[in-house]
Amino acid sequence: MTYGMTPGSEPAISVKDVCGLLGLTPGEDERVFTRLAGYADAAPEAIVFAVDETSLAEALASAAGLILAPAGVGDMGGPRVLKVKNPKYAFALCGRWLDGFVAAAIHPSAVIDAGAAVGRGTSVGACCVIEKGAVVGENCSIGSNVTIYGCTRIGDRVVVQAGAVLGSMGFGYVRGEDGTYVRFPQQGSLVIEDDVEIGANTTIDRGALGETRIGRGTKIDNQVHIGHNCTIGKDVVIAAQVGISGSCVVGDGVVMAGQVGLGDHVTIGPGVILGGASGVFPGKRLEGPGEMFMGVPAEPLKDYLKSLARARLTRVRPKSRD
Repeated sequence: MTYGMTPGSEPAISVKDVCGLLGLTPGEDERVFTRLAGYADAAPEAIVFAVDETSLAEALASAAGLILAPAGVGDMGGPRVLKVKNPKYAFALCGRWLDGFVAAAIHPSAVIDAGAAVGRGTSVGACCVIEKGAVVGENCSIGSNVTIYGCTRIGDRVVVQAGAVLGSMGFGYVRGEDGTYVRFPQQGSLVIEDDVEIGANTTIDRGALGETRIGRGTKIDNQVHIGHNCTIGKDVVIAAQVGISGSCVVGDGVVMAGQVGLGDHVTIGPGVILGGASGVFPGKRLEGPGEMFMGVPAEPLKDYLKSLARARLTRVRPKSRD
């Protein structure tokens, strides 16, 4: 079961459940809530969150039954307010809990070949194709029109949004002496570890001869492409329209903003941050936990800002009319 719940039952989370998720002493509060809300549409059955005294005042003015608030704010609010270390994170955990009550279902239009395995509690949307040999773990959510090739193995609690293609052949060719191209064998595998989320219309290629691997807890946005033989670490965040060429290694905890591009055989060290539209040339290595890189070719932020300033200073100015 997902997070101790019974999928298919009515969504509900108690104060005790919230405390359990956050490692807090549960106490004797038996109140139960059925949804999350913003301040404007909150009702007694809803949970909201506040991040400071100003937003706490707004939350208290709403009809919300439970308010997740930071420990550092005042004592106002009484039993409606639960003090937590990170209210926004706690709110997200509550959302994940409530999501787990969605009943698992296989849409009648989905095609699941004999020899494919779909785990307990997993939902498969309309017009999906899961080929023979593919393995999908437990409590996953597979959106509509997803294609999962037979070389793919997916862990537990994985979310795949509509239109994603997992395990397709990589873009690798060998050129003959006569100038024609022949596809290099693309017969490896794709492994997606537990708790990964994959956005709509994202494509992830299988390995050529080995594997492509997406590490546990990694979150991938819409319209991302990951080429063959890539290794993406744990808890990586990849924003929309990122393109990763073949045989790249991305370390744990890396953050890639939108439209980042990596050439082939690039290595991005753990904890590196790549700013939007940055480009890394083939074979390069970027290191530095917590360091931001920007530009094309990507360079440390302080160097990028210097380069930008020099470029502006050296612009050709219009000639004076005097």
